[in-house]
Amino acid sequence: MRNAVCLLSGGLDSATCLALARREGYACYALSFDYGQRHKVELAAARRVAAALGVERHIVAAIGLDAFGGSALTAEIAVPKARSAAEMGRGIPVTYVPARNTIFLSFALAWAEVLESSDIFIGVNALDYSGYPDCRPEFIQAYERMANLATKAGVEGRTHLKIHAPLLELGKAQIVKLAHELGVKFSLTHSCYDPGAEGRPCGQCDACLLRRKGFEEAGIEDR
Repeated sequence: MRNAVCLLSGGLDSATCLALARREGYACYALSFDYGQRHKVELAAARRVAAALGVERHIVAAIGLDAFGGSALTAEIAVPKARSAAEMGRGIPVTYVPARNTIFLSFALAWAEVLESSDIFIGVNALDYSGYPDCRPEFIQAYERMANLATKAGVEGRTHLKIHAPLLELGKAQIVKLAHELGVKFSLTHSCYDPGAEGRPCGQCDACLLRRKGFEEAGIEDR
């Protein structure tokens, strides 16, 4: 089995991406981040998903992006609620965390080199999403080119890194259907940006609304 590093937030998309990598026969090493996010409950979800899908190892790296702030997920900035699809489609929202996927992929790249792995999986999605610049195909392609210039393994020709983003061009309903096909337990995942004290989703943030829309369009119950 080929080793793969799989970025795992605990959300629906990353859980689906991990399940897909497992189905394709990879030995998966899951990587999550405690980056100072206000919705740390997602890390408990990541641990549940990693255990359920049988990863080889699961690491939660503490990197503290809240030291910089600049996002509603890492600073005292209100999370937008009850936005329409049109509103979500305009501009880059305050829930964008500066350079987050660039940083996450850098950690994944380092671990992949140690594992002598040529494969990194990330569950980014350019459709039905909140306009994040680091979820675009152009970003993934550019990062892959850079990664193959940046490592000893790449320079020596021992590996040629591939960043797999299998959900990139899927709508949320398509992701829900794929997750259902893969046997992902929806109840293990967490999507909300602003959960309550007991971790229950708010139901009104962009992530909650997009998740609900996906399940409704897919005709599948969200447990």
